Amino acid sequence: MKRFLRRAVLVIVVCWLVVTVGSLGYNAFTGGTAAPPPGLKFVQAGDVSTRYETWGTTGTPIVLVHGSVESVDTWSRLVPLLSGHRVYAYDITGYGYSERKAPYTVEHLAAQLLGFLDAMQLGGPGQPKPMLVGHSLGAGIAAEATLEAPGRIGGLMFLDGDGLPLPDEGGSWARNLVVPPYRTTLFRLVLGSDWLIRRIFKETCGPTCPAPDVDQWVRPFRQPGAEQAVWEMTANGIPAVPPERLAGLRDVPVPTSVVFGEFDTQGGNAVETATRVGAPAATIIPTANHLTPISHPTEVAAAIEALAERQG
Repeated sequence: MKRFLRRAVLVIVVCWLVVTVGSLGYNAFTGGTAAPPPGLKFVQAGDVSTRYETWGTTGTPIVLVHGSVESVDTWSRLVPLLSGHRVYAYDITGYGYSERKAPYTVEHLAAQLLGFLDAMQLGGPGQPKPMLVGHSLGAGIAAEATLEAPGRIGGLMFLDGDGLPLPDEGGSWARNLVVPPYRTTLFRLVLGSDWLIRRIFKETCGPTCPAPDVDQWVRPFRQPGAEQAVWEMTANGIPAVPPERLAGLRDVPVPTSVVFGEFDTQGGNAVETATRVGAPAATIIPTANHLTPISHPTEVAAAIEALAERQG
């Protein structure tokens, strides 16, 4: 038995050495970055140099706050349907092409959003109050900004996101197990597989979604500092608002709505979210999954219009 145990330990050590050396070698040869697309616009939002885009010059201002792994480009199918509004979108720090700047807390991300409102001259004295549409992770950011500065916000939409911390469900154990250099190797292997990116997109977006532009999704993660930002942002789950604080929205005089895809299993519970924040009954988009701005932009645009009417 002792001889068997010694041999088993030896095999484990050898396998560990082989995997580690292979991982280090792979990482050493795959650490290149990619240039950002030409023509991007940037503005200083709080302490973050922030990539942004705007559309339209009249109507209720709408600020789109994307979710995890997303960017301004996530809204490309929705924006043309909001032609009666001034629409703004930006990349939250840690994703897209904005400057990567810690700490990646919900408070810091909300400060970037409020700084973006300052830069766009929204929500200040004598300025129009914007509607915030937060998708997935962005729902928590928009909610935190509303709680911090309710007088600056005209409306708030939770889109495919409840704003709450994710349940652990063994996630902390997995994060502790996948450590450098293996997490870097795994991360780059995923980025390097068009097939895997398309599969993840299809499972998240649903069968009605168009084929993804893989480069559009992957290139932001090849920017300087992108990998480190991912590890820092996800070290303790995702930035989110505690449930007891989120419930404070019930006392905030800002029209609020909750919109979810019928088959969304990532954003939380739509009915519970509406009850928690004091919103009317949740709007459920039939057959939709988690990426409703891409899969069902017409339905999302209709929900935004309905909230804009309540905002007045």
